[in-house]
Amino acid sequence: MPLGSRMLLLLFFCCGGSARAPNGDLTVRPTCKPGFSEDDYTALVSQNIMEGQKLLKVKFSGCSESKGIQYETDNLDFKKGKKNTSADLLQQPSDTLLPWRHQQNSHGLRRQKRDWVIPPINVPENSRGPFPQQLVRIRSDKDSEIHIRYSITGVGADQPPMEVFNIDPVSGRMYVTRPMDREERASYHLRAHAVDMNGNKVENPIDLYIYVIDMNDNRPEFINQVYNGSVDEGSKPGTYVMTVTANDADDVTTANGMVRYRIVTQTPQSPSQNMFTINSETGDIVTVAAGLDREKVQQYTVIVQATDMEGNLNYGLSNTATAIIMVTDVNDNPPEFTASTYSGEVPENRVEVVVANLTVMDRDQPHSPNWNAVYRIISGDPSGHFTIRTDPVTNEGLVTVVREVDYEMNRAFMLTVMVSNQAPLASGIQMSFQSTAGVTISVTDVNEPPYFPTNHKLIRLEEGVPTGTALMTFSAVDPDRFMQQAVRYSKLSDPANWLNINATNGQITTAAILDRESAYIKNNVYEATFLAADNGIPPASGTGTLQIYLIDINDNAPELQPKEAQICEKPNLNVINITAADADIDPNIGPFVFELPSVPSAIRKNWTITRLNGDYAQLSLRIMYLEAGVYDVPVIVTDSGNPPLFNTSVIKVKVCPCDENGDCTTIGAVAAAGLGTGAIIAILICIIILLTMVLLFVVWMKRREKERHTKQLLIDPEDDVRDNILKYDEEGGGEEDQDYDLSQLQQPESMDHVLNKANGVRRVDERPVVAEPQYPIRPVIPHPGDIGDFINEGLRAADNDPTAPPYDSLLVFDYEGSGSTAGSVSSLNSSSSGDQDYDYLNDWGPRFKKLADMYGGGEDD
Repeated sequence: MPLGSRMLLLLFFCCGGSARAPNGDLTVRPTCKPGFSEDDYTALVSQNIMEGQKLLKVKFSGCSESKGIQYETDNLDFKKGKKNTSADLLQQPSDTLLPWRHQQNSHGLRRQKRDWVIPPINVPENSRGPFPQQLVRIRSDKDSEIHIRYSITGVGADQPPMEVFNIDPVSGRMYVTRPMDREERASYHLRAHAVDMNGNKVENPIDLYIYVIDMNDNRPEFINQVYNGSVDEGSKPGTYVMTVTANDADDVTTANGMVRYRIVTQTPQSPSQNMFTINSETGDIVTVAAGLDREKVQQYTVIVQATDMEGNLNYGLSNTATAIIMVTDVNDNPPEFTASTYSGEVPENRVEVVVANLTVMDRDQPHSPNWNAVYRIISGDPSGHFTIRTDPVTNEGLVTVVREVDYEMNRAFMLTVMVSNQAPLASGIQMSFQSTAGVTISVTDVNEPPYFPTNHKLIRLEEGVPTGTALMTFSAVDPDRFMQQAVRYSKLSDPANWLNINATNGQITTAAILDRESAYIKNNVYEATFLAADNGIPPASGTGTLQIYLIDINDNAPELQPKEAQICEKPNLNVINITAADADIDPNIGPFVFELPSVPSAIRKNWTITRLNGDYAQLSLRIMYLEAGVYDVPVIVTDSGNPPLFNTSVIKVKVCPCDENGDCTTIGAVAAAGLGTGAIIAILICIIILLTMVLLFVVWMKRREKERHTKQLLIDPEDDVRDNILKYDEEGGGEEDQDYDLSQLQQPESMDHVLNKANGVRRVDERPVVAEPQYPIRPVIPHPGDIGDFINEGLRAADNDPTAPPYDSLLVFDYEGSGSTAGSVSSLNSSSSGDQDYDYLNDWGPRFKKLADMYGGGEDD
């Protein structure tokens, strides 16, 4: 324990000594019970008690005189005083605890009373030692009888953190082994044990509580090093701004952990050096002076200090933090125009055109509701031609045309505009007279197109009016009253080309008969578009649409439907339903009247019409039987127009035999087409004869083809001038003709056998390497057999040539070369002089007949 501290120890014990007679025997008297005056004696002992100091006085009452009574104690730490009647117990070591006490009664029996309540042991933190440092000594009163071993358990002893405390097992002295840190652990709970040498429990475990006494070894720490707060400009004194908080790890129940705050500095010191104050205990920062103006000072930096020891700057530990206080904007500055008047110009009939830019000044925070301008026109534009939009970047007002202006109506506008903010002005702030301005806008005249006052003009007219009829005057108006201009008219769209328009006055007349039933009519309306153009610079034009509603007249007779039908040759339920179609509309259509003509009389004799309703009737046979065939039945159809129109339509009715279901049979359908039985038989016979002739022709062709392959040629091929395919031999030698000399295909080493041959056909595979033969000049007029002789000569030479290979090869009949006597083909030209005689071409046969006709005609040409 540190010096100067005190510990109260409650000592509960009974004097262990016995009252003895001088001879050492105990005297028992029935009328007297000897003993101490109290069962227990309590002494309050200071830790600084000195040896020999009196503790308490005990009194023993015997049944005889008290002289000669001696007092003894079994605890060596205390001794009796000199007086015989009382004893003073003195504590020898000042830090010895005797938690286990035992007492012997007057009969010599020892009984355990109750365990001591050990007061807590206080240990200051951050002790400098030396270590180990003794804390307390624990003893049992049985250690005079047996050897006892002491031990401690708990956190700090045998549990982590280990060995913070230990105890001498013999003497019972407990030590702390290192400095303590209250912020790490503020208290320890240990248990002390006493056992004999065999490990048997001698005493019950006792609880030891050790508290670490706090020392001021920790500075206050702010939760944040920088705090951010805000306050509105113009705030009154006492307005809350923000709170700063610092924590001290020391014991908050002592001055070591009691933190106090103060403001060290304020930057800037405008308009006062003490604009803010702080609550020393809570850390709340509030305004203390008026005059906060964001337009002058937007931000304050305040240094706040926190000190423990209740703010004692001499003994306490301190720390600082920064508080940044933003002065937030309020709308205390109304927007003001930079000029009192503005002007602009706009052409007429234009929209979405910016005609003027309005500039304002606002000292509030830019791009905030307190700065954003809102413009409005308060006078001068009753028709709403203009609006003012705000530029989000520059905050300017853009005067924009949203509705066309007309120079002929208004040549200028005088607007009065006003500007305000999105946010309302702060309390007590009035609008400035500079928040209103005037705007003058001039309108310029432009050439406007003529327009038709009644566009999509609708007129009603009966169809069929004659050509040249004047319908109306479709005139346009030129809005440019201050310009002298002429308007010309023309057609822009007239699908049926039924109308004409006068180019000067716009009078519309018909160019053809208007027909309501035309394909150009939609819902009884004909539509045409006209163009009106002025002669301005530049010219302008407008369009107008004329719609003519055509009233129907009865100009279309009804048409019978259907045009063809089929009925059985005998009357039954099989009838023909007929109706009529009329291109007109009501009331010039049905109900229709259907009737048969009286001429020829056979019509009404064979047929009859039964009326079903106003639009339908039935056509059926009147007689019991009608021969199968196709009959043209005329029907007169009359509509209900005024006057009515009728039309005689012919319906082709096929009368045919029917089966039991009332359907025409196949033979009946053919018969109904108008052919009798004899005609049908004749057609079948003709078909059979035709098929027989085709078969005979095919057989004859096959037979002829076979004869051509088997008969021999009866004439010499040289004399046959007809086109024939001459079969000389099979190409190639096949498998039976493979024995031949391949050297014949190569260039021969010697050309003697070739040179010795007569002039004519040579069989070589390359250009001759020797002098080329000179061919005799042919006569101008060739002999008719010259070409045939040349071919036959080449054929015989090839057949008789012993050097020819036994397979097909290239036959070189001639090689012109550079010395050919043949003239150039390009030198030939036609001549009409008649010097050349081509009559010999007639002798060459049919192949040259065309050529002979072209050149050998003579005078016939």
